[in-house]
Amino acid sequence: MRVGVTTPVLSLLPRAHAKWEEDAGLPEVVEIARALDRLGYHHLTCSEHVAIPKPIAAVRGGRYWDPLATLGYLAAHTERIRLATHVLVLGYHHPLELAKRYGTLDRVCGGRLILGVGVGSLREEFDLLGVEFEARGERADDAIRALRASLGQREPAYEGTHYSYKGFIVEPCAVQTRMPIWIGGRTARSLRRAVELADGWVPFGLSPEQIGEMVGRARETPAWQARDEQLEVILAAEPPLDPGGDATRTREAVARLKDAGATMLNLRFVHHSPAHFVEQAEAMLALAE
Repeated sequence: MRVGVTTPVLSLLPRAHAKWEEDAGLPEVVEIARALDRLGYHHLTCSEHVAIPKPIAAVRGGRYWDPLATLGYLAAHTERIRLATHVLVLGYHHPLELAKRYGTLDRVCGGRLILGVGVGSLREEFDLLGVEFEARGERADDAIRALRASLGQREPAYEGTHYSYKGFIVEPCAVQTRMPIWIGGRTARSLRRAVELADGWVPFGLSPEQIGEMVGRARETPAWQARDEQLEVILAAEPPLDPGGDATRTREAVARLKDAGATMLNLRFVHHSPAHFVEQAEAMLALAE
């Protein structure tokens, strides 16, 4: 079971982050990223929001480091661990904008980028950016198809329902011509989108039992059965795990995620300092062996 982490400090969820994260910055994040890289973790993450309305920040949090700048910096301090955007909101960007910016990042990190994307649900942020909120799902589907045609291509061309282009040069382009694309979401449609268009599904806000039922139904569909490659199901445990302090509960939580169909984990840990986070990461790998 490959294991990745939701990177601390880079986003703060109300009542769910450690006190030390509030005043921490890049030195602490780099310390943790280097340790995860050394330990052999699969990936670390960084999420995207441009601006959160003040009342909503009480629920979603107000801190979101920009993934392009942040992951580019972490790329220079790591060697093997993959860097995942978890997630970019597709409606905020033209596909070629993503292909250029994150293609460049893929060059910077030596082909270690995972492009996690989502449809988005924060209407106020869409309105702020002047982006259409309605029909965002259809636009996102076309954007994913456009990304598939464009990532790793110096002269991308695409003809779709919402995006159409040819005759342009995008250089540098991604190292990976088949960059992994993960879909974030909590609906059956997000899973269907992942099955039909992407490489992985990263659900949130669902119990393992709900996820297991959804994945079980999806496996019976022609789209799943027609896939050439396994769909990654990347699951998180809630509440955060405490592998160093409660090994039994950690094993039980991981077993529930495996039963739900997890092929990979994306974990949060109970932690009280950067050093404690690293200790928890080490303990988690020992339990996963």
